[in-house]
Amino acid sequence: MNRLSLALPLLCAVALAIAGPMLGGYLSDLVVKVMILSIFALSLELLVGMTGLVSLGHAAFFGIGAYATVLASGKDGGNLLVVLVLSMGAAALYALVTGALSLRTRGVYFIMVTLAFAQMAFFVFHDTPVGGGSDGIYMYIRPAIGPIDLENRTVLFYVVLAALAGTYGLLALIRRSRFGAALAGIRVNEQRMRAMGFPTYAYKLAAFVIAGALAGLAGCLVASRDGVVNPELLAWHNSGEVLLMIILGGLGHLRGAVLGAVAFTLLKELLSTHALVGPLADHWQLSLGIVIIVFVALLPKGLIGIAQRLSPQGAAR
Repeated sequence: MNRLSLALPLLCAVALAIAGPMLGGYLSDLVVKVMILSIFALSLELLVGMTGLVSLGHAAFFGIGAYATVLASGKDGGNLLVVLVLSMGAAALYALVTGALSLRTRGVYFIMVTLAFAQMAFFVFHDTPVGGGSDGIYMYIRPAIGPIDLENRTVLFYVVLAALAGTYGLLALIRRSRFGAALAGIRVNEQRMRAMGFPTYAYKLAAFVIAGALAGLAGCLVASRDGVVNPELLAWHNSGEVLLMIILGGLGHLRGAVLGAVAFTLLKELLSTHALVGPLADHWQLSLGIVIIVFVALLPKGLIGIAQRLSPQGAAR
C-alpha cells in the first residue's frame, strides 16, 4: 500500500502530461485551474495538516504573488525565472512579517491575527493606486524564458504541471525529513517538543514562510493564466475556500489536499451550470454549502478516508 501511495501521484502526473495536448480549450483551462488551486491547497496543508496552524489569511500570499507577477512583468513582459523568484520572494517576505508576529499568539487569536494581516494587504491593493485600486491591473505580456513562453497555453499547462509536481515532491521530502518530524511533533504536543529542546517558534516560522512562498507560486501561475489580477484574490473568502479544500480532501495528507482542490473546483463548476442543475445554478453557493456539510458529516476524515476504508488495513479496523 505504501508503494502504491508513492507511485499514484507520479502516475497521475504522467497521465496529465500525456493527456495535455489532447484536451480541448475549456477542459485544458479547467485542469490548469485545478492544478494551480492544488498548489495553493498544498501550501496551506503544510501549515494546517503538518504543523497544526489554522490560518485564515493564506490568500494574502496568493494575491501578493499574483500582483508581484504582473508588476514585475511590466509592459514588455519579463524573464520567467526572475518573475517567479520575485513573486515567491514577495509572498515569503510578507509571510515572514505575518508569521513573526502572529506566531506569538495561539488558537483563535492566531486565526484572527492572520486574518487581520490578510485584510491589511487586501485594503492596500484595494484602496491605493499601487495595484490599480478595486479594478486591478492587467498583464500586457506574459513572462517567458527562452522557448518557455507562457503566452502559449500548452506551455503554460506543462509549466503549471511541473510546478505542481515540484511542490508535491518538496512537501513529501519535508514530511519525511527531520524538519517534518519536528513539525509533526509540534502539531501533536508543542509544549513537550519545547521541553525536549526544540526551538518550536523557529520551526513554525520556517513552515509559515515556506507555505507563503508556495502560495506565491500559485499566485504567479494564476496571474499568468488569467492575465489580470484584482484585490479579490486576497479576500478572506479565498482563505476560507482553500481551507475547505484541505478539509474536504482530508487533513494530514498531501494527496488529500490535491483531491480536495479537484473536488471543490468540480463541485463549483457543476453546481453553477444551468444545463445540469437548472435554476439552482443561480444559488450555487447554497448548494455547495449543503454538499460540503454532507461530505464532512459522512466523511470526517475527508475524501482520502474513502481509500483508507477500502484498503485491507482499513477494512480490518
